[in-house]
Amino acid sequence: MLFHTPGFTNASHASATSATKADEFLGGLLLPSFDRNSCLSRYESHQYYRFSPYAPSSYLLRKLREYEARHKKCAPGTPLYAKSVSQLRSGRGTEAMECNYLVWLPYNGLGNRMLSLISTFVYALLTNRVVLLHSPADFDDLFCEPFPDTTWVLPPDFPVENLSQLGLNPDQSYRNLLDRKKMSNDPANATVRSVPPYVFLNLGHEHRFMDKLFFCGDDQVVLDKVNWLLVFSDLYIVPTLYSMARFKDELRLMFPEKESVAHLLGRYLFHPTNSVWGLITRYYHSYLAQAEQIIGIQIRMFPFGTIPVDDMYNQILSCSRQEHILPTVEGDQEAETGNNLTMNGTTRSGGADSKSKAILIASLYADYYERLRLTYYEHAAKGGARVSVFQPSHEGVQATERRAHNQKALSEIYLLGFSDALVTSGMSTFGYVSSSLAGVRPTILLTAHRHKVPATPCVRAVSMEPCNLTPPRVRCPGYAEDKQGDLAQHVKRCEDEPIGVKLFD
Repeated sequence: MLFHTPGFTNASHASATSATKADEFLGGLLLPSFDRNSCLSRYESHQYYRFSPYAPSSYLLRKLREYEARHKKCAPGTPLYAKSVSQLRSGRGTEAMECNYLVWLPYNGLGNRMLSLISTFVYALLTNRVVLLHSPADFDDLFCEPFPDTTWVLPPDFPVENLSQLGLNPDQSYRNLLDRKKMSNDPANATVRSVPPYVFLNLGHEHRFMDKLFFCGDDQVVLDKVNWLLVFSDLYIVPTLYSMARFKDELRLMFPEKESVAHLLGRYLFHPTNSVWGLITRYYHSYLAQAEQIIGIQIRMFPFGTIPVDDMYNQILSCSRQEHILPTVEGDQEAETGNNLTMNGTTRSGGADSKSKAILIASLYADYYERLRLTYYEHAAKGGARVSVFQPSHEGVQATERRAHNQKALSEIYLLGFSDALVTSGMSTFGYVSSSLAGVRPTILLTAHRHKVPATPCVRAVSMEPCNLTPPRVRCPGYAEDKQGDLAQHVKRCEDEPIGVKLFD
């Protein structure tokens, strides 16, 4: 079901809150059984999102309610959790357990972490497992607990030591266990007594260490028998899960609209803590609430694609002219004529240029903010538009190891998620998460590979689903066999990374 909720202005904020009261729980995604004051974002975020393009399917809601019941039954502090941990301590996988677990290990930056956590949760829904987070200090105080009356944080006395130092290639990785004949991936030979108490799964972007056989049907049958799976990933692997015959039908039932996966589960799982929500809402009401249109621009340059600031700025302007995104200024002879502003796959016209507009910049650097701010200070926008330019922070370097840095990054992801239109950097997981939360198909700035400015500055995304930037190179029964039918209709190459794949409708 596709529907759009128009943005609201500050003047109509109170009426919008009243009108959307029924959407407080996001179409049934969320349950009311939480203390409101302990996590304000859970109850208030619906007031800020400009678009709610997809309603959750009844099947997804059923799966979420089943998962919540399973998590409550199996979470830390329960007898079943204690029983599973006791077996893990014994070092033997001697009997089938009532509760099976996925331990998520954080890897790479915040955007990567959020996308890999969504993927891990999808896999838990598909395999009836319980997700627990290994949460280092830099990940603390970012998100509220997502499940009622329980926790998803792994206790510090978990018997596998030094989880943060396991690295890319530990002895207990699935690949190493197979290579050393300590485990068989032949389902006929895989009994509970023949499997280890836990298996480390490297599903990250470095193909050299990736446990690629994870994506094979027979290997999934074997992994089903392992009580504890430790998942190490910085990728959004959902498109790759859809390519597996074992999971495709279930994913189709949960997500009839394929581009809704990260959108719905991002809004379901991630609720900023009150301290982060305070950063978000204070900034929003101080600088963005008065604007009738918010245009978010997220700028990220990678080491393999750095270009001078002048070139990047000109690429942004060229993209804006191509897609009619930023308000045109008087005297800009290169800009195309017309008063149309394209947003979220639709075009708003008929005097839209006279509206007040806020341009929100998210970047590690202040250069682009300063140039845009100066442009609209020195030149009037055509049509009488009132244009303001804002940038919450410019940290200079990515510092994922610092909690304060991550809190600022998360606040900016959400502020971008409240936009009417989004321009994001190609291959940026930060941009992917913002687009998914916003419910917006972004315009994607193409990456300057080998430090060359792309001839085409940007492309309009055909789906707001994130890209799996480095899917596995694997051949096995049950993986990506249906290349002409349903799979070809819903899994395609990414606009910003030709070797990547993404879901689309």
